[in-house]
Amino acid sequence: MRFGEFELYTVSDGKFKLDGGAMFGVVPKVLWNKLNPADEQNRITLGLNCLLIKTNDDLILVDTGIGSNYDEKFANIFGIKKNTNLLQGLRELGYETEDVTKVIQTHLHFDHCGGCCIKSEAGQNRPTFPNATYFVQKGELEYAKNPDPRSKGSYLAHNWQPLEEHGQIELFSGDREIMPGIEVQVTGGHTRDHQIIKIHTGDKTACFLADLVPTDAHLKTPYVMGYDLYPKTTMEVKEKVLQQALKEEWLLIFEHAPSVTAGYLYESESKLNLEKIDLK
Repeated sequence: MRFGEFELYTVSDGKFKLDGGAMFGVVPKVLWNKLNPADEQNRITLGLNCLLIKTNDDLILVDTGIGSNYDEKFANIFGIKKNTNLLQGLRELGYETEDVTKVIQTHLHFDHCGGCCIKSEAGQNRPTFPNATYFVQKGELEYAKNPDPRSKGSYLAHNWQPLEEHGQIELFSGDREIMPGIEVQVTGGHTRDHQIIKIHTGDKTACFLADLVPTDAHLKTPYVMGYDLYPKTTMEVKEKVLQQALKEEWLLIFEHAPSVTAGYLYESESKLNLEKIDLK
């Protein structure tokens, strides 16, 4: 999709499942189950939607999905379905891994950075995108290396250690312009250093919401994941971001939406709704 001076594409790394109650926190099942029905294990289907940004000089990837470096037990627990994957999606758009110049990680949970690295033919982990600089919040990497017991299972070192070993990771702290027109904003909430990505062109803005608003079913302020370390922060920042998005007519991109990946907000009967579009 042409977006001013940029081209934007969502690239799927397949689908997976997480507990529906955990995905909606304190929201009763009788409400969230209407939006995304649970399976017999109380899991709901979620997308793994990465964002590809093409500029005149760069090919930028935002998050890398769940990857392929897992065993059968892991795949069964999380109901991973790879009817497509990130690398296949890139190839369908005409790109190879060597073409990606920048990777921006919203955070380092396994379902967001699992595709950062890949096993070589010799069985060694290496960066998937050999010519890319990976942009990561310094505090996020520090926490990934020393997580508390609550978060330990979300951080898998093999997803990011090779980036350090190959000198391809760039650490920074706080909000930053990655390049003209593309900036990151630290939101906190989900993790302390969780960040969203904004793309500005002319008077238009697109925003990749990551786990601030994981799906289009999470537009209501109290609809916050049980996984969030700082849920009050999530609510406060989400409300501000969505109100600004409504006022300024931002294009919103949802990382975990199982079907609709993007859209524009509109208000009806004092409720936020989404005019859905296909970001291809």
